[in-house]
Amino acid sequence: MTDRNDRTPSLPSLTERASSALAGGVAAAGLGLGATAVLVLFLWIISPYPDSGGIQGALHVAADVWLLAHGTGLVRMETLGGVPAPAGLTPLLLAALPAWLLYRAGADSAADEGEVGWAALGWLAGGYTAVGGCAVLYTSYGPVRSDALGALLHLPVFALLAAATGAWFERGRPPIPLPGAVSREGAVRTLRAAAAGLAVLLGGGALLTAVSLVWHAGASAGAFGELSDSVTGKFAVLLLSVALVPNATVWGAAYALGPGFTIGAGSVVAPAGASGYPVLPDFPLLAALPGPNGGTPVTWAVLVIPAGAGLAVAHFAVGRTSRGTAAVAACAAGLCGMVAAGLAAVATGPLGDGTLADFGPSAWKTGVAACAWTLVVGLPVAPALRWWRLRDAEPAAPTGAVELPAEQPAGLLQREESETDALMDFPSVPPGRHRAGDPAE
Repeated sequence: MTDRNDRTPSLPSLTERASSALAGGVAAAGLGLGATAVLVLFLWIISPYPDSGGIQGALHVAADVWLLAHGTGLVRMETLGGVPAPAGLTPLLLAALPAWLLYRAGADSAADEGEVGWAALGWLAGGYTAVGGCAVLYTSYGPVRSDALGALLHLPVFALLAAATGAWFERGRPPIPLPGAVSREGAVRTLRAAAAGLAVLLGGGALLTAVSLVWHAGASAGAFGELSDSVTGKFAVLLLSVALVPNATVWGAAYALGPGFTIGAGSVVAPAGASGYPVLPDFPLLAALPGPNGGTPVTWAVLVIPAGAGLAVAHFAVGRTSRGTAAVAACAAGLCGMVAAGLAAVATGPLGDGTLADFGPSAWKTGVAACAWTLVVGLPVAPALRWWRLRDAEPAAPTGAVELPAEQPAGLLQREESETDALMDFPSVPPGRHRAGDPAE
């Protein structure tokens, strides 16, 4: 007989949920690919040369752009030198739509109770990767081809991370198991401190990018006309520039940290100076780069940004004990360095071969610099902040000291005074006599 209280789902239920998750992954990939195709086709239709490449070429470009948004590198087969050139710099803003679609799909897959909601993430990622595999096959020919091996590596990882995040939030952010030696309070403070440090770094990078664009507004605006004479071409350049703003933010953070970034082999753009610029295309963001020169007091002033990141880490690392405060500050600095290295890795990539093969900040240099700044500033400042916050705490009374009674409320004092006055008005008794009812009687 079947136990009615058995919560194990039946085989049809498992099949339905697995197929639903698989369909969710396919739908997320299809929606992202379709949205990219609509944008590319719109630009192709309004372009002054709609017959160049035909609709098949436009769809080929849409599939390439969608794969590039997941970190899959592309290869240009038609070059002046006849040698295929890689194009692996991913505009990070392109990844926003696929990530959001996968986030929603992951949240839907975890809506049902039970472990099958988490197991469905594998089916979801499988459906998403299947559509991505079809896109890789479609772009395996033509002037721009996708890297099949890179796609098979990036698509499943991208899908799992985004969908798992959606499922975790849908489940109410359940606690993540931690080692026994790690307290949950310390882990939360570490995450908050690292997030605060990264927020200051990225905010400073965005501010540097905005200031540089405003400072070189004339050169950046003139770059639009150099690349294309048509309105459609200028609009496409504008969209690409906006999609690269998150990359520029990471590059600005790497610049503020000290190591800077490169815009070609042998070049460097850092507070200490900029040199080794190759011949660059007329692009708005590249036109906002500082000219080749040595370091100046203005460029060295950007070091206040990583110092501020260290102060932010110290502010959120303060805990109950000095040892715990220092431990949280050190762990937050290490976490901040790892995340900064990961952001630098995804924000960089080649734009060709030879000189253009090295474009962007170095991941390991950026990570080491972020960890060093937040550690050097945050580790000594965090205990000092803790002492400063506790300096006004009332010290305990010394041993043997006489504690004075606390002030009593005004109402209680008035009541005691009235009782005293009543006793004083009571008629006196001669000596040797006792009042009636006195126990001594």
